[in-house]
Amino acid sequence: MAGQQALAQSLSRMLRVPITLAAAFFLLEAAPAGAQTIQPPYNGSYTFTDLGSVSGLPTNYGGLTFQLGNPNVIIIGGAANTTSGALYSVPVTRDGQNHVSALGSSTLFGQGANNDGGVVYGPSNVLFLARYPVNQIGENKSPGTTTDKIVSLGTLGVAVSPGALNFVPAGFPGTGQLKIVSWSGGQWYTAAFSPDGSGTFDITSATQNTTIPGGPEGFIYVPPGSPLFTSFLSLLVSEYSAGTIAAYTIDSNGDPVVASRTVFMSGLTGAEGAAIDPLTGDFLFSTFGGTNHVIVVKGFAVPPTNTPTPTNTPAGVPTSTPTFTPTSTLTPTSTVVSPTATLTSTPGVAVVVPTLSFPMLALLGLMLAAAGFLLMPRS
Repeated sequence: MAGQQALAQSLSRMLRVPITLAAAFFLLEAAPAGAQTIQPPYNGSYTFTDLGSVSGLPTNYGGLTFQLGNPNVIIIGGAANTTSGALYSVPVTRDGQNHVSALGSSTLFGQGANNDGGVVYGPSNVLFLARYPVNQIGENKSPGTTTDKIVSLGTLGVAVSPGALNFVPAGFPGTGQLKIVSWSGGQWYTAAFSPDGSGTFDITSATQNTTIPGGPEGFIYVPPGSPLFTSFLSLLVSEYSAGTIAAYTIDSNGDPVVASRTVFMSGLTGAEGAAIDPLTGDFLFSTFGGTNHVIVVKGFAVPPTNTPTPTNTPAGVPTSTPTFTPTSTLTPTSTVVSPTATLTSTPGVAVVVPTLSFPMLALLGLMLAAAGFLLMPRS
């Protein structure tokens, strides 16, 4: 029975475009076709721009992330879910407020067979990929162009097959943990991992924490300070099957609380990837099937400058060490103040430090007065 279910899921995913179109017709009563909408109350604080399709990128689109060390390039999966799938680099154009406003033409970046909604950088700058429908995680060592390791998840009890994965950012509950979610069942896992000695990582176990609806794919942790979201306790999930972006509160382990789910954005066709712009905090996601577009949502807070990349102890318990994250020009710089300083100065004004005590000044005054008296002309 399990094998039949896995085969059925694989066949349905390989026919995702027809399924997506059928779902779109089913949702006509809820929202008009093409009516991409940010739902209340979020629509008062957030706006979106459909950036359209990427020139030269093979359909269907998979997950996406910003290239490590270059926030003006996106890495995105093309020909997703197929053995001919690959990763492509896409330059972005930014407007006067630093938001992504346009996408350039794609260029082949590296290997990414069976890529799906999860394309993320992890420990040691390894690029991790969810691989559908083969129930695997791929690992590309820096610079990310070659698949150096493939980890099978079936033996760990992960339901066929992972739609996405991500690492919990610093400051959030469960910092550094690897989270995996399966499509279409929505099984959500915490996976233990440890270095294998070759620059990549073993995934040693997977514990199911919960199950979320909507046919989940890519997910991100919301930058702290974003309007209407509780800082360090919020999550957004691209829901492929439901055609929505869902918002969740997370628990003390960094996992979504199912009862907290609200619809952030609706009217989508095949919501797929999920990424945060390191310079602005904007939320970018891709769509699989239909039009195969990239959409950017603005209004989020700028993420912390030093976002750590998780590392692991040999036991597979993650810790965090800072690695390179592009620095926003909007981030204020800090000033170190010496604890021994006793005087401050105004720029451009010299500081005069008195060196004579009051008694000495009084004595000097008397001496000057006496000298003046002696020098007066006698009558």
